[in-house]
Amino acid sequence: MGDAYFNEEHRLFRESLRDFLQKEVVPYVDEWEKSGKIDRSIWTKFGEMGYFGLPYPEAYGGLELDFFYTVILLEELQRVNSGGFAAAIWAHAYLAMTHLNAEGDERIKNEYLTPSILGEKIGCLGITEPFGGSDVAGMRTTAVKEADTYVINGSKTFITNGYYCDYLVIAAKTTPESGNKGISIFLLDKDTPGISATKLDKLGWRASDTAELSFDNVRIPECNRMGEENMGFAYIMQHFDLERLVMGVNAHARAEYALEYTMSYMKERTAFGKSLTDFQALRHTMVELTAEMEVCKAYNYTVAQLLEEGKYAVKEATISKMMCTKMADKVIDGCLQMLGGYGYMEEYPLARMLRDSRLGRIGGGTSEILKEILAKLMIDKKEYAQVVQS
Repeated sequence: MGDAYFNEEHRLFRESLRDFLQKEVVPYVDEWEKSGKIDRSIWTKFGEMGYFGLPYPEAYGGLELDFFYTVILLEELQRVNSGGFAAAIWAHAYLAMTHLNAEGDERIKNEYLTPSILGEKIGCLGITEPFGGSDVAGMRTTAVKEADTYVINGSKTFITNGYYCDYLVIAAKTTPESGNKGISIFLLDKDTPGISATKLDKLGWRASDTAELSFDNVRIPECNRMGEENMGFAYIMQHFDLERLVMGVNAHARAEYALEYTMSYMKERTAFGKSLTDFQALRHTMVELTAEMEVCKAYNYTVAQLLEEGKYAVKEATISKMMCTKMADKVIDGCLQMLGGYGYMEEYPLARMLRDSRLGRIGGGTSEILKEILAKLMIDKKEYAQVVQS
């Protein structure tokens, strides 16, 4: 199925990446899961290997590779069985850095995008707020213009990398009375006076740091606004297709890994004198779960091709996240069942996988919000136009 999208160079990249993750990440995952902190050295190792720069311009240290290299990175990250580690990596590379590349000027790209590609700076994206959830337009954080500075007040929550990051890309209202037409995007150094972060305790994704951020009269220079003033909502919306596809690919990849592990376990496990894979009811259940995963995987590749061609795939990516995250939860729950009591034990991978997977239907827009977006597209015939930046 993947042969239509992946060539020999892709295959070699996957093999090299998998070897790297097995050597540099897998041995330390359990430690990071317990401590809730990823060793800083792994970021620079990712940078040295070029993994943060896959889609980004060579002028800033990137590799300018096609989007299917990103797909491979996302898929392989799921195989280390730490949703938190994977999230920390892709939130940096495809949330924070996407805005740096799209809306940042030359100074910002040189001072932040380049070291981000090298793994020397870690970024986060702050949009969600304690009182807003998926309601981006309802955010309360403000950025008030004073001479050649902005003064920022407000808060963000559920921010991946928000505690240990070096910089933040945040959205704030510059013209509050204009609703979603009054939002702008800003770049803040984490150590700027007035910024405080509280680390949150989560059900899953325990290796990653997730924070609630507060801004108390945070003063930044006007040049740290990215893009045009009051265009932030449009910038956020145009990048959601990437974020949602990322989460859709994550979902099919973790489901595929769960199925591989479970079928291997079932072949070795015996009951009533025969392998678990010889019981018809169990065989058929695994077939159904595998088929659902394969359908989602094939769909995600077609959406990835749209992004590779530069097309605005907001509907298709929204479908990907909505359907694939639901599928992954179903598949992983079914796989855990196949292990019986062992599936519930922390020493087996399915317990962590089940916890980590559950965030898929919440983060990056809840399934309920995605359904309403799709209803507007499919029923109301609303059209979302891609923002063309100079």
